[in-house]
Amino acid sequence: MSDTPLGPLLDSRPPALAVQAVAGLVATHWGLTGPLTPLTSERDLNHRLDAPEGRFVVKIANRAEPHAMTRMQSRALRHAAAADPGLPIPRVIATRDGADDVVLPSGELLRLLTWVEGAPLAVLPAHRARASAVAGLGARLARALRGFADPAADHDLQWDIKHALRLRPLLPHITDPWLHDLASATLDAFEAQVTPVLPALRWQVIHGDLNPHNLLGDPAAPDRVTGILDFGDMVRTPLLCDLAIAAAYQIDPEDGPASLAAFAEAWHAVDPLTDQEARLLPVMVAARMVTTLAITSFRAARYPENAAYILRNFPSAAAGLTALASHPKLKARP
Repeated sequence: MSDTPLGPLLDSRPPALAVQAVAGLVATHWGLTGPLTPLTSERDLNHRLDAPEGRFVVKIANRAEPHAMTRMQSRALRHAAAADPGLPIPRVIATRDGADDVVLPSGELLRLLTWVEGAPLAVLPAHRARASAVAGLGARLARALRGFADPAADHDLQWDIKHALRLRPLLPHITDPWLHDLASATLDAFEAQVTPVLPALRWQVIHGDLNPHNLLGDPAAPDRVTGILDFGDMVRTPLLCDLAIAAAYQIDPEDGPASLAAFAEAWHAVDPLTDQEARLLPVMVAARMVTTLAITSFRAARYPENAAYILRNFPSAAAGLTALASHPKLKARP
């Protein structure tokens, strides 16, 4: 196995730049000043800026991320906002020169986005009605991104569910025997049911990471989802992947199949699924959970100093995969 089986983007450390240097760059290129607060990120360097003009997110992309890919994310944000002006997503703030970003001497791209208010769903108490709200907003974003095209969207990202079979070399990093065997069986089902029909599915650019850390809610209204963050995993892939990713984090451990069916129904009400997509959804959701288990296990062992952040979605993926284990679709035979 390669020393970097996830590729350079997922196997690179975030950029390192002093807060004072970041503040100086923002002042120079955007004319904004104010306190900077570091934000967690898997591969980028992010800060919240509290300026007199409002709150913003300062983003410095990982050096391993091609400029074309970062710029694709900015163009996608502009496309989605134009298609659905009410979508609660960040807006790209142009520099004084009218550009979407600044190329730093070290090679990284610096961008400024608007701050979206709300608390991450991951820190809010669970609420039965929230899953439907997540599904509805996710479907709305998918619909707003329809028609967006960019050559950089065809990049290779291991988090993309269509690459699930490439996870097999990482399975030994899942040390729990039950989870390891379940993950292996899930990939068998994916190979038998999904791989043969992938090219025939509906494809488009998707968000790619609708997890509870990237979705915001209103603490005073537990059934509301107020924002979508982090477009760093955008990729062109089957549309069903976005639904599967979002659903993977909304499975009720006490009743996996029923909660998945309810989530799919809420998505379908906003952006209808095809019959084929509906049939494949359980396996796609399970494959996303395996992706989370395999990649985070590998990366946590490689970067123990960041293990707590890397493994933040491991428990829910393990519980969700276990809850779906009895689903009749999770068999190797189509």
